Amino acid sequence: MNTSSKAGSAHRVIIADDHPLFRTALSQAVSQALGDPELLTVGSVDELTALLADSNNDADLLLLDLNMPGARGYSALVHARSVASSLPVIVVSAHEDASVAQAALEHGAAGFIPKSASPETMAEAISAVLSGQRWIPAHAENAEPDKDDFTEKLATLTPQQQRVLMMLTDGLLNKQIAIDLDISEATVKAHITAILRKLDVHTRTQAVIAARSLEIDWGNYARRELNDSNS
Repeated sequence: MNTSSKAGSAHRVIIADDHPLFRTALSQAVSQALGDPELLTVGSVDELTALLADSNNDADLLLLDLNMPGARGYSALVHARSVASSLPVIVVSAHEDASVAQAALEHGAAGFIPKSASPETMAEAISAVLSGQRWIPAHAENAEPDKDDFTEKLATLTPQQQRVLMMLTDGLLNKQIAIDLDISEATVKAHITAILRKLDVHTRTQAVIAARSLEIDWGNYARRELNDSNS
């Protein structure tokens, strides 16, 4: 994790993006909006998870790239919202499809910024979200979000249960999950039982199928955006 800070800053902002050039662009936009913020930058989901777990972390805003290492669709967003429910999150994405923007809001984001946005637009979005508003590009305002009560059920899982669910979607066995999380197999089984109950499904296969609703077909969106630009 790379950090930069300035004494007396009024705001503390986390930038979660693996691309150095865009981290710089976001840093400039944050500074333009907030003047003299303290910036914390991370380049992977693991780094973000560790930062959010820090009891001394009192960030005011998270700017989150959905497509950085360790992310699977909206899972990083849902996890961030579960461990830091009061922390507003703005999703930043190279994909500008309106349904991605609306789905980000449905999964708990307070805003959505396309990476093609100007620094002035980024600063506008940041200021709006920190003032308690939701911000979304004009072209996405009237898009129909995909309604799915699974998102609400997923939010009831604890952070550890969410990790177990993501590991289940990767095909890991209980023993492997126990080793990776440094817990007992009995604890893994208890988590799976709770996951099935909270998601209102009967088997781990059904839970995995439901969890895949968090994934994003980036290739499909890229093709759609290319077709739109050529039309």
